[in-house]
Amino acid sequence: MPLHRYGRKVFIVMFAALASLLNQACSQAGLFVVNAPTYFTSHKVQTDIVYDDEIGQKLDVFTPQEVRTDSPIIVFIYGGRWTDGKKEDYRFVGSFFAENGYITVVPDYRKYPDVKFPSFAQDVAQSIKWVSETYPGRKIVVSGHSAGAHLGAIVVSDKRYLRELGVEPQTLSGFIGLAGPYNFTPEDADLVDMFGPPENYPQMQVTTFIDGSEPSMLLLHGAEDEIVGTFNYEKVAAKLKEQGGSVKTSLIDGLGHVELISSLTWIYRSKRPVDDLILEFLAGKSEKE
Repeated sequence: MPLHRYGRKVFIVMFAALASLLNQACSQAGLFVVNAPTYFTSHKVQTDIVYDDEIGQKLDVFTPQEVRTDSPIIVFIYGGRWTDGKKEDYRFVGSFFAENGYITVVPDYRKYPDVKFPSFAQDVAQSIKWVSETYPGRKIVVSGHSAGAHLGAIVVSDKRYLRELGVEPQTLSGFIGLAGPYNFTPEDADLVDMFGPPENYPQMQVTTFIDGSEPSMLLLHGAEDEIVGTFNYEKVAAKLKEQGGSVKTSLIDGLGHVELISSLTWIYRSKRPVDDLILEFLAGKSEKE
């Protein structure tokens, strides 16, 4: 799978594309441009809240001016090949959801080589526990891009992560995945070390755990994505349908791996269908609660 291996190419392409997109000299400059407006918005942003005292991991919370009690809380997990990324780079995602009326939580999580799988997923589950305790009785929708979509989907489908923390899986009312490598097999040396040995691979593949009891899912993928193959979301969708689960999918023409998530920036929201697809899905979640 030369173009569909989730290799180091993902990190290089993500930041190079964003920099080129914004005509900036480097990726951090590009991220500054897309995040700058988030410091001048009407919604409230609380940063660096510790959600796990033992490991010291933190999260940011984006709260709209008017909070609807019937809407779910969004937990967004960013990507970065399980090795890179930080929550501050994704303020534009938290702001997108908050501007549309949804309290949104963006957590950091530990990364390789400091830890290996399943520690990443355990951190995600811990952040969801924090949300469930901070907003008791509220439903939660987990979302993520790339490696973050993978981790979110693992926690949603493998119910052990939440149950071990005393959180019932029914607390989750939906999952929104953007370009997630849900079902790949590690090939690069660091990924083999990260997820291996090979007999453990089924534990990091989402279809291993799907039984139809999962909350409804929205799986979005760019038709021009050369980083994560379409087979990933196709296999998850097929397994969900086979097990009687609920799933909506959309393969979006003209978008690659990075372009899918950059569609939530202020530059592209009105020019691409990604935001509309997400908000339509979320509106259904609110109506049912």
